[in-house]
Amino acid sequence: MPKILFIQPTQYAENGKLCKQRMINLPGLAFPLLAAYTPSHWEVELLIEVVDEINFDTEADIVAIGSMGHATFRGLEIAAEFKKRGKTVVMGGYMASIAYEEAMKHVDSVVIGDAEISYPKMLQDYEESGTVKSLYNYPIHELKNLPLPRYDLLTQKKIGAMLPVQAGRGCTYKCSFCSIACLYEGKYLFRPVDEVVRDIKEVKRLGFNRFYLIDDNIVSNPNYLKELCLKIAPLKMKWASQCAIHLAKRTDLLKIVRDSGCDLMSFGVESIQQDAINSLDKPWLKANEHEQNIKILSRHGITVSTEMIVGTDHDTEESIRETYNFINRNKVPIPRFYILTPIPGTGLHKELERQGRMLTDDLRLFDGTRCVHRPLKIEPEKLTEMYWWLNKKVFSLKSIFHRILLNRTLWRNPKMLLFSLAINFHYRRYVKRKVTPNIF
Repeated sequence: MPKILFIQPTQYAENGKLCKQRMINLPGLAFPLLAAYTPSHWEVELLIEVVDEINFDTEADIVAIGSMGHATFRGLEIAAEFKKRGKTVVMGGYMASIAYEEAMKHVDSVVIGDAEISYPKMLQDYEESGTVKSLYNYPIHELKNLPLPRYDLLTQKKIGAMLPVQAGRGCTYKCSFCSIACLYEGKYLFRPVDEVVRDIKEVKRLGFNRFYLIDDNIVSNPNYLKELCLKIAPLKMKWASQCAIHLAKRTDLLKIVRDSGCDLMSFGVESIQQDAINSLDKPWLKANEHEQNIKILSRHGITVSTEMIVGTDHDTEESIRETYNFINRNKVPIPRFYILTPIPGTGLHKELERQGRMLTDDLRLFDGTRCVHRPLKIEPEKLTEMYWWLNKKVFSLKSIFHRILLNRTLWRNPKMLLFSLAINFHYRRYVKRKVTPNIF
């Protein structure tokens, strides 16, 4: 019986040690879904390195490695070790898909983008010849008839209170820095609502009363979101997702979303400066509306998580300090920050490279914890310093208690208050190790 080993790498802390946790807070969906596409005569194993140890002496025939964000370069190390041992190594995920020419130097094969067609073809090639092609790039044009994900690969591990579900992929916006925009180029593929509900019912059958909708911008199709929420509501499930913050402007839709059980949303507010937002090709996002939108969402019972970027050409030391004041003033329960990182293949990287403002081509340094380009108004070293200053201030005990324990709207939902506290302390532990805070 042939065997495939799926590996989701972890990332490194500044001290060179691998980041480990006692449990997985938010497991991914890619490998459980690919496992469901794997023929029954194949053995499947999934290792999530943040909780699992990798057995380099595995008997697996194919080792398939994910390339998610900051963990990509650990993935390349893992690939090198398995290659030494004569294994067929395949890499997929958005980082490998965008920088596939670089990834191909380290593995036997790269699967670009969606794998519903590519993955079965790769397995078939291996069975027929014992080898795989160097590149598989078979775009999909619809998301119908997806199999039920192999959730059993996740439930046998120590995981948190949620399982992932997906309604669609892509995003209608084309933000210059975004890997999703680079891959999908403004397309958003939606699954049939009844098939999404099927997966949610399976999550409930497995004993979970929460799920995470891993879509990138579920509000981009309001009619679809409304239909989905109306079918979720009778299931009596709680759920979370991420979308554009203009959901706050659709109070009719916002009420339907909340009534369906949604109590947590992540929003890319990016910056407190409109010029910075415009430079990221998001002119529809208005900085002067951030505070009002957060208030509206909070009043409707949505716990707000924000994602913000530092390192645009309009950022200064003072603007980063003001970003801290913005987070504290608005008592944002779950904030996250990233250094603007021009990923190869994105429009932003192409433009900065054309201008001669990229500082390195070493992809191992593109980990989101340091500045790899030259902004116009702040030195790269100072930006990196201020990025860590911002994280340390926001995830200080004083700030955590102010944003959460003094947040009146959170006290209406004690479970989300405790959840927000837990996530903040989780992020605080990462910041202390100089690791960009993430939920694994």
